Amino acid sequence: MADYTFFTNPMSRGQIVRWALHEAGADYHTELVDWMAKPKAFTDANPMGKVPTLVHHDGDHIHVVTECAAICHYLAEMHPDAGLLPERHEKADYYRLMFFAAGPVEQAVTSRAMGWSVDDPQKQGMLGFGNYDKAMDTFETLLGGGDYVCGDRFTMADVYVGSQVDWGLSFGSIPSRPVFEAYAERLRSRAAYKEAKAIDTKLIDEAQQADG
Repeated sequence: MADYTFFTNPMSRGQIVRWALHEAGADYHTELVDWMAKPKAFTDANPMGKVPTLVHHDGDHIHVVTECAAICHYLAEMHPDAGLLPERHEKADYYRLMFFAAGPVEQAVTSRAMGWSVDDPQKQGMLGFGNYDKAMDTFETLLGGGDYVCGDRFTMADVYVGSQVDWGLSFGSIPSRPVFEAYAERLRSRAAYKEAKAIDTKLIDEAQQADG
């Protein structure tokens, strides 16, 4: 049995976790989830019915991890030899950017896509992201200090944060700005990114051919 069972659908945020699995060098088995016929093993593991979901077969223990940012960091912790964890002096940037992307950026993008807005500046303060423009401007500033989240060294935070940027640029949910574009290009050149992307692209092509 593989160390991990990876429940995913290629047309989902599962692409983030597949990339993380490849960066970590993890031994995993993929279980594809059909949106209309979710397997019981999957819903038992994650009653929310959300992908990605990762099940870690760790000796006599079985651990279930959900939420992309949590899965990414968990894999970095479980595979320290991959060198994806932050050093002491990198932890502030690592955690700040990872959770900024998982919180304010995700909220801002979702709210914009749904057409939700709060125009009252005082009420914007009640939101975790303020408004879309403020969130994107801050995101740009935080990413502008180096090649990667932790300066000149790639860490697991770049898998999650970089996926938000990569996906957002592709679908127009994040504005095309030099900082974002250059960051995404650096990440797209990584071998693990290419390997993971090729797997999901093939799965998507196969599914579309079967439907056609």
